[in-house]
Amino acid sequence: MLRWTVSLEGGPRRVNHAAVAIGHKVFSFGGYCSGEDYSTIRQIDVHIFNIVSMRWTKLPPTPFTSPCVKDVPYMRYGHTAVVVGETVYIWGGRNDTEGACNVLFAFDPNSYMWARPKTSGTLPGARDGHSAAVLRSCIYIFGGYEQLADCFSNDIHRLDTSSMVWCLIHAKGVPARWRDFHSATFIGPKMFVFGGRADLLGPAHSNHEIYCNRIKVFDTEFDTWLHPTINGFSPEGRRSHSAYAYNGELYIFGGYNALMDYHFDDLWKFNPETMMWTQLRPIGKGPCCRRRQCCCVAGTSAVLFGGTSPCPEQGMGDDFNLMDHSDLFVLDFAPSLKTLCKLAVIHHGLDQSALPQDIRWELVAMTTNSSISRPMLSSHG
Repeated sequence: MLRWTVSLEGGPRRVNHAAVAIGHKVFSFGGYCSGEDYSTIRQIDVHIFNIVSMRWTKLPPTPFTSPCVKDVPYMRYGHTAVVVGETVYIWGGRNDTEGACNVLFAFDPNSYMWARPKTSGTLPGARDGHSAAVLRSCIYIFGGYEQLADCFSNDIHRLDTSSMVWCLIHAKGVPARWRDFHSATFIGPKMFVFGGRADLLGPAHSNHEIYCNRIKVFDTEFDTWLHPTINGFSPEGRRSHSAYAYNGELYIFGGYNALMDYHFDDLWKFNPETMMWTQLRPIGKGPCCRRRQCCCVAGTSAVLFGGTSPCPEQGMGDDFNLMDHSDLFVLDFAPSLKTLCKLAVIHHGLDQSALPQDIRWELVAMTTNSSISRPMLSSHG
């Protein structure tokens, strides 16, 4: 049974960041926080969440004396992060001083070293609000807002990381509408595109925003756009939501619709076999309504953190009435009996004095951000 099993405060306060899960760690790159100074160019920050200890750490910046300091991306938002093999690739995004970027950066999650891989081919234009999705060794970039063209994009670019060659895909069929801050998620060889902000009149931004709630599918086997018929109800159109695949199905959470002036806190599941959406209502304390958060799948859980929401005392409001989040939630698709027992202890406030020390530590780790050391386990386990 689907449950929100962990709710923690005190992480990095980040909005419009990018993150990936590798093993038992989540790596978060960049983003912004209201009130911070972004006029000075500085290195992108990297925060790491350990799923076992439930604790955040922040990597120190690369020393200016290091030979690879020139390869560190500058602080940005609206970028993407994906994993191919054991390498994290950061692409796109923008900074209020430097503008948008189209340089590819590579991050080694073992050595914490940065590099700028040499690429060739048809390089995508600098942008933010695009999507990046991985199929085998290839990264697919779709949409976003292109800085030089000053318009929304609906092109698909592919980077083959085995050859480091970019290509512009000449897709067949009617392409998905130009958009930014959508999601693109692979299930098998098909990329499922949902939501985003578009313009009613074309690729240029004319303040006639639309928020489509139809699923668009790009079939990589035939390089063709498909426009499937959806059965039943669909979630409202939105942008800046989270999307991820688990067990062959697509999940989306949250997001924002400016026409409705509404932030969402709903969770939906899309089945590509039945072409049906189902709204899910997990047990437990989940995130409040928000947009521009990150969500990564790690094992049988999804880790969601950050984002921004309307200030409660000011109603829905505009961008000047938003509060940025430093909280984190874990959605467990298949909670173990041990996890369910720990939740029962927490929920009912049961006496923990007779429990083993490591279980008591895990209970504290699930509910607070206090700095505690995990007890040493005996040789008997």
